[in-house]
Amino acid sequence: MENIAPIVLFVYNRPDHTRQTLEALATNTLASESELFIFSDAPKNESAVEKVQAVRSLIKTIRGFKLVTIIERDTNWGLAKSIIEGVTEIVNRYGKIIVLEDDIVTSPYFLKFMNDALRFYEQEKQVWHIAGYSYPIDKKGLPEIYFTKYMSCWGWATWSDRWKYFEKNVDKLIVSFTKDDIFRFNINGTEDFWRQVLDNKSGKINTWAIFWYATIFQNNGLCLNSAVGFAKNIGFDGTGVHCGISNQYATDISIRENINFNKIKIKENEIALERIMQFYKKQKKNLFVRAVNKSIRMLKKL
Repeated sequence: MENIAPIVLFVYNRPDHTRQTLEALATNTLASESELFIFSDAPKNESAVEKVQAVRSLIKTIRGFKLVTIIERDTNWGLAKSIIEGVTEIVNRYGKIIVLEDDIVTSPYFLKFMNDALRFYEQEKQVWHIAGYSYPIDKKGLPEIYFTKYMSCWGWATWSDRWKYFEKNVDKLIVSFTKDDIFRFNINGTEDFWRQVLDNKSGKINTWAIFWYATIFQNNGLCLNSAVGFAKNIGFDGTGVHCGISNQYATDISIRENINFNKIKIKENEIALERIMQFYKKQKKNLFVRAVNKSIRMLKKL
């Protein structure tokens, strides 16, 4: 297979997660034909030094790829800056890119799915993003691949001519969104993604993915998903920078080698949209039930 997209992996201080990510990636059918760039951030404080060093020792042992390039930061950049700068550098050099973080475990056919999709949709300018992860929704009635307006950053790919529009400008974004935009951005009011924008404004968090989603949204772009995803997130164990402990996003990964991209039209799948909305409504209901149950337990102790 010619013209394989480079892989960019961002790591920090989770050696066990990084090991699982790299082991899964190395088993991919196109690993030996792929260039891998690993960006290793420096410790934020003294308590992170030991684990950062463990990660750096680990990544120096990785084999199975066409070429491995390791970039070790001398100072702590933070995840947002590291990803924005790293993606921009590599995608501008190669024209396309596959992006992973240190808590994403992939199917053996993840790289094939990504590269096939990058080639197939390269000239389809409405398609902005290829998602490796897919929501754990009911698959009945869904095609094997479908489009949504909503972006997942847990294993993804894009092209330089789409990424060039990426902008992390909180003030500009806030003034440009209408109430209707915010409603649609929040998956028709079923999830509060806009809160992430406001939390970036206040300095409560410093993230990047919500701004890539906003870029796609403002340009009426679409994201390609597989009904059964090719990647899963193993980071919801309390160890991540922005991840708590949860299993609500747990899902299987596909072992399907070949996908027929000719079968679907390039438009948002309404069935998938409705089921993603149901997914988020269910999460809100579960949170409410847990809050009520906690209150009842506290009252019983009085």
